[in-house]
Amino acid sequence: MNEKIKKIMDLIKTEDVKMVDFKMVDINGRFRHVTIPAESFNEDIMIDGVGFDASNYGYAVVEKSDMVFIPDPDTAMIDPFCEIKTLTMSGNAMIIDYPTNRPLAQYPRNIVLAAEQYMKDTGIADEMYILPEFEFYLFDNIGWQVSPYSIGMSLDAEKAYWNSDSDGKGVVVPKQKNYHIAKPFDNSYECRSEMCMLIEKAGIPVKYHHPEVGAAGQFEIEPKLGKMSKMADGTMMIKYIIQNTALKYGKSATLMPKPVYGEAGNGMHVHMLLFKDGKPVFSDDNGYSHLSKEAHYFIGGLLKHIASLCAITNPSTNSFKRLVPGFEAPVTVGYATSNRSAVIRIPAYAKQPSERRFELRNPDATCNPYFCYAAILMAGLDGIKNKIDPHANGWGPYDMNLFNLPEEEKKKLQGLPTCLEDALDALEKDNDYLTAGGVFPKHLIDKFIETKRKECSELSKIPHPAEFDKYYNC
Repeated sequence: MNEKIKKIMDLIKTEDVKMVDFKMVDINGRFRHVTIPAESFNEDIMIDGVGFDASNYGYAVVEKSDMVFIPDPDTAMIDPFCEIKTLTMSGNAMIIDYPTNRPLAQYPRNIVLAAEQYMKDTGIADEMYILPEFEFYLFDNIGWQVSPYSIGMSLDAEKAYWNSDSDGKGVVVPKQKNYHIAKPFDNSYECRSEMCMLIEKAGIPVKYHHPEVGAAGQFEIEPKLGKMSKMADGTMMIKYIIQNTALKYGKSATLMPKPVYGEAGNGMHVHMLLFKDGKPVFSDDNGYSHLSKEAHYFIGGLLKHIASLCAITNPSTNSFKRLVPGFEAPVTVGYATSNRSAVIRIPAYAKQPSERRFELRNPDATCNPYFCYAAILMAGLDGIKNKIDPHANGWGPYDMNLFNLPEEEKKKLQGLPTCLEDALDALEKDNDYLTAGGVFPKHLIDKFIETKRKECSELSKIPHPAEFDKYYNC
């Protein structure tokens, strides 16, 4: 028996596991799962997998939809949210074939692995490390309705400024003044600390957690840098832990980009750096902000393809309600040091050669993290391969507050797409960098665009409550 499989079997026995759960990912980056009794689990399942219908996951047409899920023993953990002792694992999807199964090319986890292999094949680097920042809101009440006779939503957080006349204790936070605020105003500290302990228990080291700007209960959890493929798995698990721990504390967690009108939105900024033979590719003491020419070319690739990237990194109509001026969200195609108004920010505090990096600030957690991280890598590698210089292309560095520029100067700047439809148009025209090396199958990109266009079409037909305010008495 394989040593890793043996460890799984031993873990089931020693922990008295009753159920074994397999977590799979659909085209939108959401968990689906299948569970079997522990007594039915055996070595054959780890090798031959569990069958599932991929057409219901958004990947395959019905007549070619029979797939098998192969669990990855390295992802095994006891699920902390199951009352019945449950061991859970992620893994990869395979096409049933003879004599051996083939990887399902469009399955998210396989996309990330293919992107990492493509990176190695180019000779540019052999490892990519990333650090996604997870911003989210915790609400005490949330509800919505979409019907012919009632369209609307309501939410509440006890600490929000709009409860100043009803709180009874005076423990409310002024609008947009929640950043790093301490107890008694930070009333979800224990909830977030438990989230972080569970994240660490899942094998994902945590850097810190803290209150963010939004007074309606916005917070951030930031892990430490990790290998891209592992962090893609980690992103799924972090979101799972945030949402389920919140429910345990009687709250609702959302990573939705713009849940509260007039408050800061939730981003998922992605820090990144490359290594080759254990040495940092992005570091150069003599370069701008101590970054190498390869780092600048990588930035150039991201900025060249940023419009089409937005379709993958910001794949919801709500995403573009966050990407507006005034809330520290990026709106300008450019790069700079310590500047949160440009889409790429170089953190000045990363002084060690092994930490020198930059962050892409537009992504949000509505993305499929496997697609998002792989697409970011592919755009950056394209920049290095084609020596796309961001400065020569007029993308910066912008070492000034872009929000405060005169209107005439702002008009000269290139902006991000302002809606999902525009981003999808860009992806339709600009996707060769994704299909290089066969990393993103063309039919997956087409299916993704089709799926998202359908969402846009559905939402465009629904009257908005604000339209009644504007037009009811026309």
